[in-house]
Amino acid sequence: MSPDRRLIVATVALALAMALWVGGTAALVWATLDGPERDAVGAVLGPRAALVFMSALVVFALAAAALRKGFNDFVAEPARLAEQTQVLLRTDVQRELPPRGSPANKGLAEAINQLVGQRAQLRTEVAQKVAEASRGIEQERSRLAALMSELTQSVVVCNLDGRILLYNSRARLQFRALSQSKAGSGGAELIGLGRSIYTVFDRTLVAHALENIQQRLQRGDASPSAQFVTATQSGQLLRAQMAPVREVGDVGDVGKVGEDNTLSGFVLMLDNITGDFEEQTARDQLLHGLTEGSRASLGNLQAAVEMLEYPDLEPAMRERFHSVIRDEVGAMSRRIRDLADQTAQSMKARWPLEDMLGSDLVSAGLRRIEAMAGVRASASEVDNALWLKVDSFSLLQALTYLAGRLVEEHQIKLIQLRLLPAPGRHAHLDLVWSGQGLSTETVTGWETEAMKIGQDSTPMTVRDVAQRHGGEFWFERERVRHQSFFRFLLPLAPLQQPLDAAAFGLRDSRPEFYDFDLFKTSPQARALDDRALSELAYTVFDTETTGLNPSQGDEIIQIGAARIVNGKLLRAECFEQLVDPQRSIPAASIAFHGIQPEMLAGQPNIIDVLPAFHAFAQDTVLVAHNAAFDMRFLQLKEAATGVRFDQPVLDTLLLSAVVHPNQESHRLEAIAERLAVPVLGRHTAMGDAFVTAEVFLKLVPLLQARGIHTLGQAREAAQQTYLARVQY
Repeated sequence: MSPDRRLIVATVALALAMALWVGGTAALVWATLDGPERDAVGAVLGPRAALVFMSALVVFALAAAALRKGFNDFVAEPARLAEQTQVLLRTDVQRELPPRGSPANKGLAEAINQLVGQRAQLRTEVAQKVAEASRGIEQERSRLAALMSELTQSVVVCNLDGRILLYNSRARLQFRALSQSKAGSGGAELIGLGRSIYTVFDRTLVAHALENIQQRLQRGDASPSAQFVTATQSGQLLRAQMAPVREVGDVGDVGKVGEDNTLSGFVLMLDNITGDFEEQTARDQLLHGLTEGSRASLGNLQAAVEMLEYPDLEPAMRERFHSVIRDEVGAMSRRIRDLADQTAQSMKARWPLEDMLGSDLVSAGLRRIEAMAGVRASASEVDNALWLKVDSFSLLQALTYLAGRLVEEHQIKLIQLRLLPAPGRHAHLDLVWSGQGLSTETVTGWETEAMKIGQDSTPMTVRDVAQRHGGEFWFERERVRHQSFFRFLLPLAPLQQPLDAAAFGLRDSRPEFYDFDLFKTSPQARALDDRALSELAYTVFDTETTGLNPSQGDEIIQIGAARIVNGKLLRAECFEQLVDPQRSIPAASIAFHGIQPEMLAGQPNIIDVLPAFHAFAQDTVLVAHNAAFDMRFLQLKEAATGVRFDQPVLDTLLLSAVVHPNQESHRLEAIAERLAVPVLGRHTAMGDAFVTAEVFLKLVPLLQARGIHTLGQAREAAQQTYLARVQY
């Protein structure tokens, strides 16, 4: 029962008690009087009944005021103090409690504040000791995080249940490419801490690979691994290499695996080979066509040559066989030319463009020119601040090739390289020499001929290199300096974009993509209601809508969600999507959430968004603040979208009423203030989801302090609160 209701009940009880006391006293006095005395009392009090009633009301008002003050001082304030003390005891919140109520209550609050201060000091000292002792571990952890983040190969680590406990940024990008979702999650429904790898890989395929590894371990293989290729639901081909994660020995044998070769999980290194497969298939088809076509052509040529050996062959037949030879030779030439062109195109696109410091490119070019062309080379003017987006291999080949032609055909003795900025986010890379200029025909020939450097040759040309960089190549002559130069127009590396301020509190330089505690997950999952709150995975979500009446046509215009796994808020694994409501938005709603109609133009509708959000939230418990409101919007769309959100739901509004029944407000801002949760991005779906998630994590230990440890206990306790009767 809320504090206000308890005060009302106490006041009514006081009124009844006073009425009973006055009535009982009057009845006893009346019973002792005889007839004449009763008449005399009636004559005296009858005309003054109103005065007696008013005096009784005054006495009752004074008693009620005293009751209210006593209730606040000795009941409500001690209860609030107890709840606030539980927050300090069960969470990491640090604040002074306001001394209110009776003098004893104020003294108790001051004593608690002193104890909290002492505990904070002790915690600080312990934290310093722990930090000093664990500095080496943190360094190793940081190195691992940096290594995983910078790897160019996708890496995913799973426990034996197939639950993901570690992945790197490359894996996240790769799974985003595999996603078939049209909106919102961007692949987060496929990869995330605690998610199952079997949403992408067939369970039997992984089990077969694990069996192969186990057999190799039993045979004494020190570094067993397994490889397999699989097709995803989106039609992509993935090549996976699996390595085991083995159990660690006892504390005294740190770093040694168990003698029984027990596995605790596995590592998957993934490559998307769809493009390579398609390219190889096209090359094989072209080679097969060349082989089969050449076999037929050679047969025809052999037959024609044999017929031409007859001396008495008629002229018409001889000409006919000559025509066959010409046609077959032409067909073979075309097939060989097609194969050569396809190979050349493959070589042109083989090397990606990478960021490179311009001065490093010039230094490498000078060394290569001197080594391969046998000529002195030096830098002329180089802007050391320029970063280029180049294929350094092909560009150095082009510079070396041009220098070699100058030395070979014009006996140039000195070559210089110059690098200067150019308009439009470009740079000029010049190969400069003094002496004889070149004709247009010579430059065009050098530009379009296949490059040959020493004994090595490549089908690429200088023009191909320029086109590969999206730039240009030309020749100029500076008559004042008596110099000539070849100029490459090259792109600069893109400027670094500023961090997105809407990322609501991404405080670390790297997202937290690892959680080794998931190795401890039991392979046999219990019923959700019987599982501890600390063991479950949650999807904390919020919606922004056109209004507050889902049953009267209001629609969702934004959904934001984040995941909690193993007691950690995964800020990098989010779902955020604007939704076209296909109706107007009232001005009052726009003033509340700030979402303008033009922001929703071109966004997907709820029919496309809800299946993506359903996939993101699968296998988790839903959490929201005032969840009845948000769930009503989702339930009304079940028939239209074909998805049903039938997983358990927890409401932080109700859970707050469970742990803090004596507090005056259970609004999200009030709860966040009590629990020292910073409020960022309020009244945006993503911002409210993050605040709700932080609040929920602070509520879990407070629930445990009240003996509420499992999901079933939390749901039952929430339904017993007076706020659970709110409906939409």
